[in-house]
Amino acid sequence: MSHHVYSRCPKCQHTPLPREQAFPAACPQCGVILAKVGQSPRRRENDIPKRPRDDGPDLDIDTDDISSWTDLLLRVPPRVDSLMFWARVALLAAFAIWGVVLIAQDVRTGEMGNSFIHRPLLIFHEAGHVLFMPFGNWLMVMGGTLGQLIMPAIMGVALLLKNRDPFGASIGLWLFGVSVMDVAPYMYDALDPQLMLLSGTTGEEGGHDWIYLFNSLGWLAKSQFIGLLTHKLGALVVLLALGWGAWVLKRQWGKVDGDVVRE
Repeated sequence: MSHHVYSRCPKCQHTPLPREQAFPAACPQCGVILAKVGQSPRRRENDIPKRPRDDGPDLDIDTDDISSWTDLLLRVPPRVDSLMFWARVALLAAFAIWGVVLIAQDVRTGEMGNSFIHRPLLIFHEAGHVLFMPFGNWLMVMGGTLGQLIMPAIMGVALLLKNRDPFGASIGLWLFGVSVMDVAPYMYDALDPQLMLLSGTTGEEGGHDWIYLFNSLGWLAKSQFIGLLTHKLGALVVLLALGWGAWVLKRQWGKVDGDVVRE
């Protein structure tokens, strides 16, 4: 077998090197085996699978990353319990109907404040004020809205990353979108306060988060536009969540296999 003859050490650039570089000849400076250095590039080149030639632009897209995110967001277990599957179908249908009802409620009158979902979101809202209290008055006030948005976001991320449950995460995203819609009437109300606060008064007498926040930003005159836009954004997130959940169930349909849970 012929070997490549080096004039300089390929590792440390030392010169001169032994005239005879067959194994076990080594560089006198760093000790690298010259024959092995000569073989390793060829071996690695042969081990790398040939990629098909592509004369198109290099978009620098890591297909492994795309594949891993697809697997995470649309994960399907090898077998899906039939009872669990149909329970999820019924759950998604119920959340779809509920979501459409909430989307149809009038943001201008604060109709969503009378819905059942507003009550647990209100608990998260008030907890947010307490949680952000150490970070100054502005963040304490903003913390109410942040609190009711962060809680469903944490739930969705935990279900996706910890439980590997994309369907559960889609319900978490649904709740996040509903929470965004729940904030919208509060924003809309800032310009002309009509909503009754927990204090039993309207925001004209103080205690209205978004009057304070919009005033501090100089956006009070735009509050109704921002409120309507926020409602539309929340509705879009709800529809996206329902579509995600439906797509996950569609992929799971082909894996439904009897009573897997009891096995």
